[in-house]
Amino acid sequence: MKKILIINAGQNFAHSGGKLNNTITEWDKAFFSTHKDFELQVTHISEPYDIETEVDKFLWAEVVIYHFPVWWMYIPYPLKSYLDHVLTAGHRKGMYYSDGRKAADPTRNYGTGGLMQNTKYMVTTTWNAPETAFTIPEEFFEGRSVDDGVLFPFHKMNAFCGMTPLESFHFHDVEKNMDAARLELLQTDYVKHLEQTFLKQ
Repeated sequence: MKKILIINAGQNFAHSGGKLNNTITEWDKAFFSTHKDFELQVTHISEPYDIETEVDKFLWAEVVIYHFPVWWMYIPYPLKSYLDHVLTAGHRKGMYYSDGRKAADPTRNYGTGGLMQNTKYMVTTTWNAPETAFTIPEEFFEGRSVDDGVLFPFHKMNAFCGMTPLESFHFHDVEKNMDAARLELLQTDYVKHLEQTFLKQ
Protein backbone atom coordinates (compact mmCIF):
# COMPACT_ATOMS: atom_id res chain seq x y z
CA MET A 1 0.00 0.00 0.00
CA LYS A 2 1.53 3.31 -1.08
CA LYS A 3 0.38 6.23 1.04
CA ILE A 4 -0.22 9.47 -0.85
CA LEU A 5 -0.77 12.90 0.70
CA ILE A 6 -2.11 15.60 -1.61
CA ILE A 7 -1.67 19.24 -0.64
CA ASN A 8 -4.15 21.25 -2.69
CA ALA A 9 -3.18 24.91 -2.52
CA GLY A 10 -5.62 26.17 -5.13
CA GLN A 11 -6.78 29.63 -4.15
CA ASN A 12 -9.69 31.92 -4.88
CA PHE A 13 -7.89 35.24 -5.09
CA ALA A 14 -8.24 38.24 -7.41
CA HIS A 15 -8.89 36.88 -10.91
CA SER A 16 -7.86 33.33 -9.90
CA GLY A 17 -10.68 31.04 -8.78
CA GLY A 18 -8.49 28.09 -7.83
CA LYS A 19 -10.62 25.85 -10.02
CA LEU A 20 -7.81 24.23 -12.01
CA ASN A 21 -5.90 23.03 -8.95
CA ASN A 22 -9.16 21.66 -7.55
CA THR A 23 -9.70 19.88 -10.86
CA ILE A 24 -6.17 18.43 -10.82
CA THR A 25 -6.82 17.13 -7.32
CA GLU A 26 -9.96 15.41 -8.60
CA TRP A 27 -7.87 13.83 -11.37
CA ASP A 28 -5.59 12.47 -8.65
CA LYS A 29 -8.51 11.04 -6.72
CA ALA A 30 -9.87 9.34 -9.82
CA PHE A 31 -6.48 7.94 -10.77
CA PHE A 32 -5.46 6.56 -7.38
CA SER A 33 -8.93 5.17 -6.63
CA THR A 34 -8.88 3.06 -9.80
CA HIS A 35 -5.55 1.45 -8.95
CA LYS A 36 -5.17 -0.82 -5.96
CA ASP A 37 -2.41 -0.45 -3.41
CA PHE A 38 -2.85 3.31 -2.94
CA GLU A 39 -4.19 5.04 0.14
CA LEU A 40 -5.00 8.73 -0.14
CA GLN A 41 -5.30 11.72 2.17
CA VAL A 42 -6.04 15.24 0.92
CA THR A 43 -5.53 18.60 2.57
CA HIS A 44 -7.09 21.69 1.01
CA ILE A 45 -5.30 24.55 2.69
CA SER A 46 -8.19 26.94 2.06
CA GLU A 47 -10.19 24.87 4.53
CA PRO A 48 -9.52 24.82 8.29
CA TYR A 49 -6.73 22.47 9.32
CA ASP A 50 -5.00 21.41 12.51
CA ILE A 51 -1.23 21.87 12.44
CA GLU A 52 -0.35 18.76 14.44
CA THR A 53 -2.68 16.68 12.29
CA GLU A 54 -0.88 17.95 9.22
CA VAL A 55 2.47 16.97 10.73
CA ASP A 56 1.08 13.48 11.25
CA LYS A 57 -0.07 13.37 7.62
CA PHE A 58 3.43 14.21 6.37
CA LEU A 59 4.91 11.50 8.57
CA TRP A 60 2.26 9.01 7.38
CA ALA A 61 2.85 9.70 3.69
CA GLU A 62 5.25 7.88 1.40
CA VAL A 63 4.65 10.50 -1.29
CA VAL A 64 3.50 14.11 -0.91
CA ILE A 65 1.95 15.73 -3.99
CA TYR A 66 1.79 19.51 -4.02
CA HIS A 67 -0.64 21.36 -6.29
CA PHE A 68 -0.41 25.14 -6.41
CA PRO A 69 -0.55 28.17 -8.68
CA VAL A 70 2.46 30.42 -8.99
CA TRP A 71 1.76 34.04 -8.04
CA TRP A 72 4.31 36.76 -8.60
CA MET A 73 7.03 34.19 -9.19
CA TYR A 74 6.49 32.13 -6.04
CA ILE A 75 4.03 30.05 -4.04
CA PRO A 76 0.77 31.61 -2.79
CA TYR A 77 1.02 33.19 0.64
CA PRO A 78 -1.55 30.78 2.25
CA LEU A 79 0.67 27.87 1.19
CA LYS A 80 3.74 29.61 2.60
CA SER A 81 1.88 30.11 5.89
CA TYR A 82 0.78 26.46 5.93
CA LEU A 83 4.33 25.24 5.35
CA ASP A 84 5.86 27.67 7.85
CA HIS A 85 3.54 26.39 10.57
CA VAL A 86 3.54 22.68 9.71
CA LEU A 87 7.27 22.30 9.07
CA THR A 88 8.16 24.27 12.18
CA ALA A 89 5.83 22.08 14.24
CA GLY A 90 7.56 19.03 12.76
CA HIS A 91 10.89 19.91 14.39
CA ARG A 92 12.16 16.86 16.32
CA LYS A 93 8.83 15.12 15.70
CA GLY A 94 10.01 13.10 12.71
CA MET A 95 10.34 15.74 10.00
CA TYR A 96 13.80 17.10 10.83
CA TYR A 97 16.06 17.08 13.85
CA SER A 98 18.31 20.07 13.24
CA ASP A 99 19.93 21.96 10.38
CA GLY A 100 22.52 19.18 10.24
CA ARG A 101 25.62 21.06 11.37
CA LYS A 102 27.84 19.90 14.21
CA ALA A 103 29.71 22.02 16.73
CA ALA A 104 33.03 20.60 15.55
CA ASP A 105 32.60 22.30 12.15
CA PRO A 106 29.59 24.64 12.00
CA THR A 107 30.48 25.73 8.46
CA ARG A 108 29.64 22.37 6.87
CA ASN A 109 26.66 20.05 6.33
CA TYR A 110 23.89 22.66 6.59
CA GLY A 111 20.56 21.19 5.48
CA THR A 112 21.40 17.57 6.30
CA GLY A 113 19.29 17.17 9.46
CA GLY A 114 16.14 15.94 7.75
CA LEU A 115 14.46 12.76 8.97
CA MET A 116 12.16 12.03 6.01
CA GLN A 117 14.58 10.17 3.72
CA ASN A 118 11.93 7.55 2.96
CA THR A 119 9.45 10.16 1.71
CA LYS A 120 9.23 11.41 -1.86
CA TYR A 121 7.36 14.41 -3.21
CA MET A 122 5.96 15.63 -6.51
CA VAL A 123 5.14 19.19 -7.54
CA THR A 124 2.58 20.47 -9.99
CA THR A 125 2.20 24.16 -10.70
CA THR A 126 -0.22 26.23 -12.76
CA TRP A 127 0.98 29.27 -14.69
CA ASN A 128 -0.28 32.08 -16.85
CA ALA A 129 3.23 32.04 -18.39
CA PRO A 130 3.64 29.88 -21.51
CA GLU A 131 6.24 27.13 -21.56
CA THR A 132 8.35 29.11 -24.03
CA ALA A 133 8.93 31.76 -21.35
CA PHE A 134 11.22 29.17 -19.72
CA THR A 135 12.73 27.37 -22.70
CA ILE A 136 13.83 30.28 -24.91
CA PRO A 137 16.95 31.97 -23.48
CA GLU A 138 15.94 35.49 -24.50
CA GLU A 139 12.47 35.17 -22.97
CA PHE A 140 11.53 36.28 -19.46
CA PHE A 141 13.02 33.40 -17.42
CA GLU A 142 16.26 33.42 -19.42
CA GLY A 143 16.17 29.72 -20.22
CA ARG A 144 15.84 28.60 -16.59
CA SER A 145 13.35 25.82 -15.96
CA VAL A 146 10.57 26.11 -13.40
CA ASP A 147 12.34 23.67 -11.08
CA ASP A 148 15.83 25.15 -11.38
CA GLY A 149 14.58 28.73 -11.27
CA VAL A 150 11.43 29.83 -9.48
CA LEU A 151 11.02 26.58 -7.52
CA PHE A 152 14.66 26.08 -6.51
CA PRO A 153 14.03 27.20 -2.89
CA PHE A 154 10.84 25.11 -2.74
CA HIS A 155 12.82 22.01 -3.64
CA LYS A 156 15.47 22.91 -1.07
CA MET A 157 12.75 23.23 1.57
CA ASN A 158 11.75 19.63 0.92
CA ALA A 159 15.39 18.53 0.83
CA PHE A 160 15.92 20.14 4.25
CA CYS A 161 13.43 17.60 5.62
CA GLY A 162 15.21 14.78 3.79
CA MET A 163 12.59 14.31 1.08
CA THR A 164 13.53 13.38 -2.49
CA PRO A 165 11.78 14.67 -5.63
CA LEU A 166 9.81 12.85 -8.25
CA GLU A 167 9.53 14.47 -11.68
CA SER A 168 7.42 17.63 -11.60
CA PHE A 169 4.53 18.48 -13.91
CA HIS A 170 3.82 22.10 -14.82
CA PHE A 171 0.65 23.45 -16.46
CA HIS A 172 1.48 26.49 -18.60
CA ASP A 173 -0.60 29.25 -20.23
CA VAL A 174 -3.74 28.23 -18.37
CA GLU A 175 -5.26 31.68 -18.01
CA LYS A 176 -5.24 33.13 -21.51
CA ASN A 177 -5.20 29.90 -23.47
CA MET A 178 -7.66 27.46 -21.93
CA ASP A 179 -10.75 25.79 -23.33
CA ALA A 180 -12.47 22.44 -22.88
CA ALA A 181 -10.39 20.73 -25.56
CA ARG A 182 -7.11 21.90 -24.08
CA LEU A 183 -8.20 20.96 -20.57
CA GLU A 184 -8.92 17.45 -21.81
CA LEU A 185 -5.48 17.27 -23.42
CA LEU A 186 -3.83 18.45 -20.21
CA GLN A 187 -5.72 15.80 -18.28
CA THR A 188 -4.50 13.11 -20.67
CA ASP A 189 -0.90 14.28 -20.37
CA TYR A 190 -1.10 14.51 -16.59
CA VAL A 191 -2.62 11.05 -16.17
CA LYS A 192 0.20 9.67 -18.33
CA HIS A 193 2.63 11.39 -15.99
CA LEU A 194 0.96 9.74 -12.99
CA GLU A 195 1.11 6.35 -14.71
CA GLN A 196 4.80 6.72 -15.48
CA THR A 197 5.57 7.98 -11.98
CA PHE A 198 3.50 5.59 -9.87
CA LEU A 199 2.81 2.49 -11.94
CA LYS A 200 6.13 1.90 -13.69
CA GLN A 201 8.54 2.02 -10.75
